[in-house]
Amino acid sequence: MSATPPLILVDGSSYLYRAFHALPPLTTRSGQPTGAVKGVVNMLQKLVKTYSPTHVAVVFDASGPTFRDEIFPEYKANRPPMPDDLRSQIEPLHALIRAMGLPLLCEKGVEADDVIGTLAKRAAAQGMPVLISTGDKDIAQLVDGHVTLINTMTDTILDREGVIAKFGVPPECIIDYLALVGDSVDNIPGVPGVGPKTAAKWLQEFGSLDALLEKADSIKGKAGESLRASLDVLKLARELATIKCDVELPLTFDDLHPAAPDTDTLLRMTQELEFKTWHAELEKGGIASIAAPTAAALPAVEKPELERRYHTVFTQEDFDALLQKLSSAKAFCVDTETTSLDYMRADIVGLSFSLQAGEAWYVPVGHDYMGAPDQLPRDKVLAALKPILENPAIGKIGQHLKYDIHVLANHGIALQGFVFDTMLASYVLDATATRHNMDAMAALYLGVETTTFEQIAGKGVKQLTFNQIPIGDDSEPAAAHYAAEDADITLRLHDVLAEKLEQEPALLKVFRDIEMPLAPILEKMEHTGVLVDAAMLAQQSRELGERILALEKEAYEIAGQEFNLGSPKQLGHILYEKLGIPAPKKTATGQYSTAEDVLEQLDHPLPRLLLQHRSLAKLKSTYTEKLPELVNPKTRRAHTSYHQAVAATGRLSSTDPNLQNIPIRTEEGRRIRQAFVAPAGWKLVAADYSQIELRIMAHLSEDEGLLNAFRHGEDVHRATAAEVFGVPIAEVTSDQRRNAKAINFGLIYGMSAFGLAKQLGIGRGEAQSYVDMYFARYPGVKHYMESTRALAAERGYVETLFGRRLMVREINSKNQAQRQGAERAAINAPMQGTAADIIKRAMIAVDAALTGQESRARLLMQVHDELVLEVREDAIADITALLKDKMGAAAELAVPLIVDVGVGMNWDEAH
Repeated sequence: MSATPPLILVDGSSYLYRAFHALPPLTTRSGQPTGAVKGVVNMLQKLVKTYSPTHVAVVFDASGPTFRDEIFPEYKANRPPMPDDLRSQIEPLHALIRAMGLPLLCEKGVEADDVIGTLAKRAAAQGMPVLISTGDKDIAQLVDGHVTLINTMTDTILDREGVIAKFGVPPECIIDYLALVGDSVDNIPGVPGVGPKTAAKWLQEFGSLDALLEKADSIKGKAGESLRASLDVLKLARELATIKCDVELPLTFDDLHPAAPDTDTLLRMTQELEFKTWHAELEKGGIASIAAPTAAALPAVEKPELERRYHTVFTQEDFDALLQKLSSAKAFCVDTETTSLDYMRADIVGLSFSLQAGEAWYVPVGHDYMGAPDQLPRDKVLAALKPILENPAIGKIGQHLKYDIHVLANHGIALQGFVFDTMLASYVLDATATRHNMDAMAALYLGVETTTFEQIAGKGVKQLTFNQIPIGDDSEPAAAHYAAEDADITLRLHDVLAEKLEQEPALLKVFRDIEMPLAPILEKMEHTGVLVDAAMLAQQSRELGERILALEKEAYEIAGQEFNLGSPKQLGHILYEKLGIPAPKKTATGQYSTAEDVLEQLDHPLPRLLLQHRSLAKLKSTYTEKLPELVNPKTRRAHTSYHQAVAATGRLSSTDPNLQNIPIRTEEGRRIRQAFVAPAGWKLVAADYSQIELRIMAHLSEDEGLLNAFRHGEDVHRATAAEVFGVPIAEVTSDQRRNAKAINFGLIYGMSAFGLAKQLGIGRGEAQSYVDMYFARYPGVKHYMESTRALAAERGYVETLFGRRLMVREINSKNQAQRQGAERAAINAPMQGTAADIIKRAMIAVDAALTGQESRARLLMQVHDELVLEVREDAIADITALLKDKMGAAAELAVPLIVDVGVGMNWDEAH
C-alpha cells in the first residue's frame, strides 16, 4: 500500500440508485422521501471514516444530454424515467454533501464516469493512488496499478486481480468485453446471443476485440454469425462504453480538499429531513462533517503501535495500590463509565485512570449482567476516591469532563482540580479540523484507531448499556479494555494538545481563561435547570392543534380539495397548476419549489396560510409536545446540555431542550417562553447585551461615524438612516430606519446588494445605492471588510478580539460560491466570535460574584447574548446592579457595552 493517502472518487449517481432500490423507503412526516439521501450519506460516512482522505470528490451525472447521445440518439432510451420519489431527493442530497464539506462535481455534457476517469488518470499520472467507490461495472476499465475500486454495499475491493476474477478478463479488456456483451439498461448494442462467459472466453483466447475481429471468420456456429453481423455495431458499442478521460475540468487537486463543515446548514437540514440520530450528534458536538482535514491544514501523523499496559482492579489490594499512586500524583486522567448519557440519571458503572501514557487502570463497580464477576463495592470505592478527586492540588485531566463532574456530583463527589479538557483544547486549536470526540481526535492527532462504543455495546435498539457489557480482560475489546483505553488515549491527547497550545499563546489564553473556567459553570447551570410549567405547555399544545386543524380545513376550502399540506409534490400541483399561481422558482430537478422563501413571494391567501401552518406545526412538534417530555420528574425542571465544542464561532449550543431557537418574534413563541417560570418567592431576571455585534463592528472598524453614534447613546439604526439618506435624525421615517437596520445587520453577515434587495423587496440597483451610500458615510467599515478579507486570504483564518482563531479554509477556493461564502464568514466571524467570547467572560465574572450567594441568585440559562437568572425577590435590585456591572466590564471596547435587564415571573416577562 502506498504511504500517500488516496484520492477518493465517489460515483454519486451509482450510490444514489443503489441506495434508492436497495434500502427501505423513508419519508418525513410531511411526505418528503429521504431513504436514498440517508443511504448515500451512510455510505459516504463509512467510506471516508475508513480512508480519511486528504483529497475527495463526489461525482454525479448532470441533467441533460451527453456527447454519447449525439453519437447514438437511442443511448439509454430503454431506461425508465427517474421516479419522482428519487428525483425529489437529489437536491437535498447535493446540499447535504456540500454542507459536509465534500467537493461535489456535476459536469454538463458528460457522465459521472467520464469525470471520474479524468480525475483518476490525472492523479495516477502524478503518482497518487486512487480509490473509486462505485457499483458500476463500466468503471472496472480504469483499474491499474494506481486505481482500485471499492463496492461499499458488498465491502469488496477490485484491483487488477479482482477484475480478472470477477469478469474473466483484465481491466484493459473491459471496454472490449462491454462492447461484446452490450448493456440493455443503457441500450448499448452488443453481439446478439453473446453473454459474459462467451465474451470472456473470446478475449482470453484472442487478447483483444481487434484481434478477435481479425479472426472472426474462424468463430463457428451462431455466435460466429452474430459476431460477423455486428462489426459496425461493435465499433459504436466500444465508443459508447469507453470512459472519456480527457474532460476539461475547471479545477485542480487543491479544489478536492475536504472543506470545513457548514454546521448550521447540517443542523437545519438534518432537522428538516428528520435524521434524528445525526441531528442529535451534531447538537452534542458529534459528527458535523465526514471530511478529513486538508493536508495543508494538518500534517499527517505516523500510526505507531501503542504500548499498552492496562489493569482491571478487582481486589482491595490492587485498589489500595492505585489509591496510593493517585494520591501522590501531580495530575492524572480520570474517566467515568455510566448507565446513561443523561447526566441527571446516570449511575457510575466504573472509573478509569491513567498517570502516564501507555498504562491505565479500570475499576469496575456496577456491572450487573448475569455471571458478572465480583467487584469492589461502589460506595466504598467512591468514598475512598472522594478526598483525591476533591483535592484541588491534584490536577484532573479528562475528555468532556463536564459530564464526569455531573455524574460524580450525583454520587456526592465535587470534582476539584479541573486542569485540562482535551475536547476543549482540540476545539480551541481548530474548531473545524475534526469532530472533538476522543475517537476522532485520536485518529487525527495520534494516528490511532480506538475501540468504539458500538464495537463493545452493539447498535440500535439492541445496544447494551455499560453495566450490561462484559468486563473482559485488559487486552480484548470489552468493557475493561475500552474504559482503560479511554483514559490512556485521553492522557496521550493531553500531551500532544498541551504542547500545541503552548506554541500558540493567544489560543492558550482562550483555553485557560475562557473555555476551561466556563465548563464547571455550565455544569452548575445544567444541574440547576429551569422550572417548567408542563400544564401550561399542554394547554398550548391543545390550542395549537386546534388552530392547525382549522388552518388545514381553510386550506382545503381555498384549494377546492383535500391534500397533504406537507407534500411538496401535491402542494406544487395545487398552487401552480390547479390555482394557476405563477411559479417564481423551480428546484434543480425541475420540480415546483414550495420552499418558505418562495411561498413568501406569492401573492395569494393559500401560501400565506401554508406558512402559518408550517410555523405552528413546528412549534407544536418541537416545543409544546417535546418540552414536557424533557422535564425531570424529580426536579420538575428542564435540564439542558450546553455544548462548548460545536459552533465554529465559539458560541454555545444547547440540546434537550434546545434553548437557542425558541422563537421570540411571534406571539406563539413568546407563549412558550411563558412556560419557563420562577418558583414562589423568586423571579426570573434576564440580562441582554444591546446591539453587541454592531458595537463590536464599531470597535473593530474604528469608524468615527459608528463610534460617535454609540458614544452618544443614539439609536444607531436611526443614526445610520440619517447618514445614508441624508436627512436630519429627527426626520428619519420608520421605513428608512427599517432599511438602515437591514443594512447594518446585513453587512455584518456579509450580505450582498442582491441579498439586501431580496430582504427589503426593492430592486438590486436601489439596494446597491444604499450600500454605496453606507460605505461613503462609514468608510471605516468598508476598510475593515476589505482588510479582513485580505488578511483571511493570506492566513486562512481570522481572530476574535480575545485571540480565538476562526478558520476560513475556502477563502482562496477557485469555486466562486465557496470563496464568497468564506469571505462572508471572514467578515462576520470576528464579530460573532467576539460576542461569544464576551458573554462567556461575563458568565465567568457573574458566577464568581455570585459565589456564596446561591441562596439569593443562580444562573439558569445562556441564550446567545442573554443570561437568565433565578433571583430571590428581595435580592433583585442587588443582582440587577451586579449584572450591569460585571457584564458591562466583560470587554473593553471603544464604545460602551450596554446591558438591558428585565424581571418577571416567567422568561417572556423578564425578556
